[in-house]
Amino acid sequence: MMKRTLFALAFSFGVGLISASQAQVMLDVSKISCDQFTGYKITNPRNIALWLSGYYNGKRGNTVLDTQALTTNAKKLQDHCLRNPQMPVMQAAETLLQD
Repeated sequence: MMKRTLFALAFSFGVGLISASQAQVMLDVSKISCDQFTGYKITNPRNIALWLSGYYNGKRGNTVLDTQALTTNAKKLQDHCLRNPQMPVMQAAETLLQD
């Protein structure tokens, strides 16, 4: 009986450690600079580009996913950010949407 209790305690402790190591990281995308975006300092730029696409399409009520446009726009955003490293990435995306 003692061995079962110790095993249960050790198992619970181990599960707790695993859960703690997989904690979520929250980011305020409005504070990400183009330098951070292009330099992989936050995450893969593709992840941010996907989020931005969903955000702006959601604001417009657009539910259509154009995969070619997504790739093209991500490349445009990356090029724009390389030329303007201090600009917030959301401002860069808004600038590109106006063109």
